[in-house]
Amino acid sequence: MRRTSIYSINQIFIISHTSAFHSKPFPNLFNFIPNSTFSSSSLQTIPDSQSKSISNPLYHFLPQTQNPNNVVNLICSNLKQQNTHLPLLQNDLLPHLGSHEISRVLLRNQSDSSLALTFFNWVKTDLSLRPTTHNYCIIVHILTWSRKFSLAMNLLCELIEMVKDVSPVNDDVFESLVLCGEDCNWDPVVFDMLIKAYVKANMIEEGFRTFRRSLEVGFVPSLIACNCLLNGLVRLSCVDRCWEVYEEMGRIGIHPNGYTFNMLINVLCKDEDVDKVNEFLEKMEEEGFDPDVVTYNTLINSYCRKGRLEDAFYLYKIMYRRGVLPDLFSYTALMNGLCKEGKVREAHQLFHRMVHRGIGPDTMSYNTLICGYCKEGKVLESRSLLYEMIGNGVLPDSFTCRVIVEGFGKEGRLLSALNLVSELQRFGVPISNDIYDYLVVKLCQENRPFAAKSLLERISQYGYVPDIDVYNELIESLCKCNYVAEALALKSEILNNNIKPNLVTYRALIGCVCKINRTMEGESLMEEMVKSGVPADQAICRELINGYCKEMDINRAESLLGFFAKEFQIFDTESYNALVKVLSENADVATLMELQDRMQKVGFAPNSLTCRFVIHGLWKATTLDKNKLNVECM
Repeated sequence: MRRTSIYSINQIFIISHTSAFHSKPFPNLFNFIPNSTFSSSSLQTIPDSQSKSISNPLYHFLPQTQNPNNVVNLICSNLKQQNTHLPLLQNDLLPHLGSHEISRVLLRNQSDSSLALTFFNWVKTDLSLRPTTHNYCIIVHILTWSRKFSLAMNLLCELIEMVKDVSPVNDDVFESLVLCGEDCNWDPVVFDMLIKAYVKANMIEEGFRTFRRSLEVGFVPSLIACNCLLNGLVRLSCVDRCWEVYEEMGRIGIHPNGYTFNMLINVLCKDEDVDKVNEFLEKMEEEGFDPDVVTYNTLINSYCRKGRLEDAFYLYKIMYRRGVLPDLFSYTALMNGLCKEGKVREAHQLFHRMVHRGIGPDTMSYNTLICGYCKEGKVLESRSLLYEMIGNGVLPDSFTCRVIVEGFGKEGRLLSALNLVSELQRFGVPISNDIYDYLVVKLCQENRPFAAKSLLERISQYGYVPDIDVYNELIESLCKCNYVAEALALKSEILNNNIKPNLVTYRALIGCVCKINRTMEGESLMEEMVKSGVPADQAICRELINGYCKEMDINRAESLLGFFAKEFQIFDTESYNALVKVLSENADVATLMELQDRMQKVGFAPNSLTCRFVIHGLWKATTLDKNKLNVECM
């Protein structure tokens, strides 16, 4: 795109390429902008001094540095003196420096972009003022005209973020850039930069809208800008938008390159339409573009993901025939496809062929094989590959280590997994927290809580801090093995580490102490839990009631049952039936009936099991009475 001065902005013509659209002279640019004068948006924090009356004749009696009418001249004069006096003017000028004055200073210095940028930064930094969108657009135009594209791009990105955060509706950056072109020299490349800035800010829809608006006003975006936009649309899987951009490129005569075609091939592969892929490849070759390694890799990877290995290897052979050498990505994609089909040995042979042809493997290619062997239960082969990997100077990542560690774990060889981790630590391979989590939890699940605790103490030296879920696994394992004292001590350790125990923690501890007839201690733990902001649940209610029933503390069980109903609205029929069952077994019918009356007033409703227990209690009491009577008669 050629650069345009302020004298020719309304005489732009689009050079004809292929369609009649380009043969017509380009109409007045500003006819495409709504009929309204530009005004500062809600972003504006700089007052417009034009609104103030500065025509007072008495101002002429003021010193030059204090005359509001002279503010622009004073700044421009001081700028040309290398900014030596700008700080001295700060207090005198600030009340009279509005967005209009900032624009005038920028326009007066547009022939010297360095001075214009110095002034703009002074306004932002030293005066702590926020320039308006209009001010930003002028300095962007000045920098772009001076071919300082990097600086212009930075300010454009800054403007986009400012507008997005404060007032995305009222500020139209595209419109402001067009309107500012009336007053200063400008270069159409600025609209390319705007598209790229939107994509960079992940505002892809705004970038697409700018692309369409640029075409509407007659600007032809560059191929680089189109590719940048396509890349953003591909990332968001906006398939329809991608084809709209491609069709517009063809309509206005923007010739795609290999990068364009490869992105569109990627779109088609995501769309999983093989026929369209083949048609597009033919069209690509008709236009003179031969598929490159990226094209083939995209297709091979797509075929492998869909399990079409035969087609993938056919393309692999075609690459050699056409003089396109497969790269690391090509081989890794094929190995991954083979491993998914359970053909790990073939994948390993392909790996050796790749190395033989001078392509060094990376972490991903090793991981592909390691994962394949582990899925087949061949953990030893995976470990051998890991050692080979380290020996070749390829550093394993957390995925590599976790796959092998979990492989040993699935085979019940947890000791081998622990030894492997120790070896990797000696090699200086970083071990991720999720691997430590897995090992501790696995030991707990195998009812080896002390081995898990010992591991926890050892790996804490490497900065590992377990979360509450890992601690809960250890507490549950200790409780399951009836190591109550150790479980309670661990709970205290959790609190000392500023980690808050949760419902799972207390549920395990309360259940454990209730089973060994220490229900009163369980109730104390429940009270501690409630005070910490963790409400009790039905499971804890059952543990405590069953504990008191087991200890034959009927009064305490009844009192606690009422407490749960009143404080937590927990009406657990199972807990209620546990209490009824104890009284039924004791044939204490009078107490049983009184309990029923009291519980119904609280809100408990008997069920069929409750009735069975009551009937059983009545039968047992009657039987006891008969037996007693028979004894007395004898």
